[in-house]
Amino acid sequence: MDFMRGQVVKSLAGRDKRNFFVVLHCDEKYVTIADGVLHKLEKPKKKNSRHLAVTNTVLSDDILENNKRIHNALRQYSA
Repeated sequence: MDFMRGQVVKSLAGRDKRNFFVVLHCDEKYVTIADGVLHKLEKPKKKNSRHLAVTNTVLSDDILENNKRIHNALRQYSA
């Protein structure tokens, strides 16, 4: 699955199941994600790419500059 920086993804497995995150970095198997609250830019979460669902939304680089902007952008996806 192809991920790109700034893309909004939904967790399908683990403790963070059904939560939304933004992709910071990706490699062959793992994706580094953050939500601005529990997993901040300073300490992002490394997650297996099989456990993520892709959305069509890609956040701009200026939103990815700090945790508060990431949290506010992802807030609309929370139920």
